Amino acid sequence: MSRIGRMPIAIPDGVTVTIAENNQVTVKGPKGTLERVLPAEMDIKQEGSEIIVTRPNDLKKMKSLHGLTRTLIHNMVIGVTAGYEKTLEVNGVGYRASKSGNKLTLNLGYSHPVEMIDPEGLEAVVDGNKIIVKGIDKEKVGQYAAEIRDKRRPEPYKGKGIKYADEVIRRKVGKTGKK
Repeated sequence: MSRIGRMPIAIPDGVTVTIAENNQVTVKGPKGTLERVLPAEMDIKQEGSEIIVTRPNDLKKMKSLHGLTRTLIHNMVIGVTAGYEKTLEVNGVGYRASKSGNKLTLNLGYSHPVEMIDPEGLEAVVDGNKIIVKGIDKEKVGQYAAEIRDKRRPEPYKGKGIKYADEVIRRKVGKTGKK
């Protein structure tokens, strides 16, 4: 049986979870509200201050959805209490990031500055050469961070570009001069 799917989800104080028909789950917390329609085959029950997800049978698809459904609800609960953040680093001579209002401006060695507007519910904070993307929806935070990184991915020779703070770039040895 799915080890993750079996685990109950503890609901902390100050968080309310409502389960409507068609498995429409709404999680309200101190940081905001998240809403998501989860797979209808899964059975989601609230017992006291815990949520338990069960599956109807042991088909491969149900096994897959079991752990997924439990993790999605758990991520929503963490999102409305602690929130999520991803840190990116801008490396390279003359590569710069700046923020004005909700517009993120990146100077990445192109002939023009790259401008990005923060999506609804997300915030990008620039701190020196670091860009911190914050929000309550794990999926959106990861997606926006990936879009920022895509503007100039790190290259393997000098490591220039935008990388995640915990990312390790595999470096290559450059050309050697002929003598």
